Amino acid sequence: MNEPRYEEVQDFYTSDLKKPTLKEVNAWPQARKSSSSSGVSFSCPHVCVCLSLLCLTGTLLGHPQCLDYGPPFQPPLPLEFCSAYENFGCCDQERDNSIAAKYWDIVDYMDPQGHKLCGTYIKDILCQECSPYAVHLYDAENPQTPLRSLPGLCFDYCSEFHLNCYSAIRLLTGDKHIQECCETNRTHFCHLLQLQDEDYCFPRVLQNSALSRSLGSALEERGGCVQLCLAEVAHGLRNPVLMAHAADQTHRAFIAEQLGLVWVYLPDGSRLEEPFLDIQRMVLATPWLGDERGFLGMAFHPKHKDNGKFYIYYSYMDKNRVEKIRISELKVLASDANKADPHSERNLLELEEPAANHNGGQLLFGVDGYLYVFTGDGGKAGDPFGKFGNAQNKSTLLGKVLRIDVDGRSPDGKPYRIPPDNPFVSDPKARPEVYAYGVRNMWRCAVDRGDPVTKKGRGRVFCGDVGQNRFEEIDLVVKGGNYGWRAKEGFECYDAKLCHNSSLDDILPIFAYGRSVGKSVTGGFVYRGCESPNLNGLYIFGDFMSGRLMALQEDEKTNKWKKKDICIGSTTACAFPGMISSYSKFIISFAEDEAGELYFMSTSYPSAYAPHGSLYKLIDPARRAPPRKCKYKPVPVKTKSKQIPFVPRAKTVLELLNEPSTTKRPKKSSTVTAATPRFSSKKAKKTPSTKIKASTAKTAPSGKGRQKVKAETKPYKGKKVAHSSRTAPAPPLPKKKSLARAKEVLPKKAALAKGKLEKRRKK
Repeated sequence: MNEPRYEEVQDFYTSDLKKPTLKEVNAWPQARKSSSSSGVSFSCPHVCVCLSLLCLTGTLLGHPQCLDYGPPFQPPLPLEFCSAYENFGCCDQERDNSIAAKYWDIVDYMDPQGHKLCGTYIKDILCQECSPYAVHLYDAENPQTPLRSLPGLCFDYCSEFHLNCYSAIRLLTGDKHIQECCETNRTHFCHLLQLQDEDYCFPRVLQNSALSRSLGSALEERGGCVQLCLAEVAHGLRNPVLMAHAADQTHRAFIAEQLGLVWVYLPDGSRLEEPFLDIQRMVLATPWLGDERGFLGMAFHPKHKDNGKFYIYYSYMDKNRVEKIRISELKVLASDANKADPHSERNLLELEEPAANHNGGQLLFGVDGYLYVFTGDGGKAGDPFGKFGNAQNKSTLLGKVLRIDVDGRSPDGKPYRIPPDNPFVSDPKARPEVYAYGVRNMWRCAVDRGDPVTKKGRGRVFCGDVGQNRFEEIDLVVKGGNYGWRAKEGFECYDAKLCHNSSLDDILPIFAYGRSVGKSVTGGFVYRGCESPNLNGLYIFGDFMSGRLMALQEDEKTNKWKKKDICIGSTTACAFPGMISSYSKFIISFAEDEAGELYFMSTSYPSAYAPHGSLYKLIDPARRAPPRKCKYKPVPVKTKSKQIPFVPRAKTVLELLNEPSTTKRPKKSSTVTAATPRFSSKKAKKTPSTKIKASTAKTAPSGKGRQKVKAETKPYKGKKVAHSSRTAPAPPLPKKKSLARAKEVLPKKAALAKGKLEKRRKK
């Protein structure tokens, strides 16, 4: 796993919410009380009070959003009626036809002259449901806010409409208050339809270049950070190291905890009470912070649906108290597809580990059907094993990418076959399993599914390789490739003598970053899902230590990769139902579900026995796929175990925005808010550590296969964002806890001091 150094564990980043003024606290309830079910039937004085307050912050509030509280989309086919929104908006053909039918019902009540004079106005007003800013036009940024019966109209446009077509008001709305008070009172009517932020009134919203310039593109902050949102999917996990799926159309998710448990999550979000696999008694894991040993990898056979096979990678200790890595095959029970058969284990490969760290752990099947195994270099610092280190020694399996055929057996009795095109099968000084070498500790690799249409990129294998002292890197795995360790780290030399004598054909990373960005890379996935089209082709990954989310985008002309920072969107951008704006800091792993949507797992306290891990889904707030495009029907699977429904723990952005300002400030949860990694804080003081007895004789390693958990104590400083909901003002931002208080919430027995961890890391 990742290799950490710890100073203090402080696991929050918190997004800023606007603290309401006294006027706002008093004014909001008035507007709320005087509104009717239509959302616009309130008296003018109250409207004016609300407008004067909200116009001050209106420019911060806008983001594309539909009346179903989802992002806009590109219709699969051009719209015939509301054609102004045929390229991007909130209507598909079904909704467009429904609006057209309503239009013709209305004009049937009008004579030809009225139709000629008012038809365009009526069409424009009805079609605002299709506007990408529909939620703003109907003043319904919050699902609890009553929906307007008519969209917000700019005053001049509204006046023209009323002057020529006031008799059509009764046909457009059933709101009796509007019908009775406004047919003869143009000023009153247009004040009722006025928006707090006039940039979003129709038709001005169409002419606003600042809004339309990047409409539908991924939202970016001024610093170039791409804003994404999160949905909480699971919590209470103990160092969740991976999530896998069986590719059997059941859309189940299998989530593994480091201590040796695998859980089944069903498509409805519920978890089965009984684990899929429980090998805790066999897995070598400890409560030490950042310990890299444990259950580290799992992959389902490409034909799992037919043969029920899957493969696991875990640490264990043999009878002679020698630490080893074991890769083995298991099957599911014939009587229960949600339970592994513990008696079916077939050992494929065992490797002795000379140190407790750098255990690798990734298992995956390539598009060629072979199993790829990613091992660490054996541990310690600088790969000190032998003249050139394990990674450069092709006669050892440590520090390698291995490729084996699990569906055959070798003539020499090995329980797997060597693929005939493995690059070193004819080299007597190399192990035939070796597919690539010169890797330090690749932590989390993934196969690219390829572009959904062109399939370009399909089969590429991306890996994050954890660095030693200076650089973290992202690599593309190629057959026979030498990735340079220990001669090179990132793009630069690590061992000067080896580096100068090394091959010029060493494979360089596609990207590397230094300590100012992070200290322990967590490899991710190329997004190929359906729900967030903007993300297609982005390789999304993170850093375990800094908690940063990042992405790489390929320039197809130059084949170069450009880094983009990812931040969790502002309270404005993520003001959708179910969306949250914070996550636990230590990013352990990324995952892809059966539909191709992207997730990551992180924890606020990186111990294999601490239930502080969560699973989050990444969502683009700027654009989604058209309705019904991403629907799928999971194949039913019989469950014998009790289903435990998912109850979200993290507060959503909308819940935070709607909290009354009179309530107490909420306590910090164990989630961290991650936005663009802009941190500032003084280093924490050292605290005494307490030793933890473990079942092994070895001292605690330097952590997650990555040489570093130095838990940052630097809180995120984000923008303060106001909210335009008419229901309640935003709550004040919770005060940040002191470092002393942060220490109190940690299990005392696991509070390892930086000094001792540094000594262990150097061993």
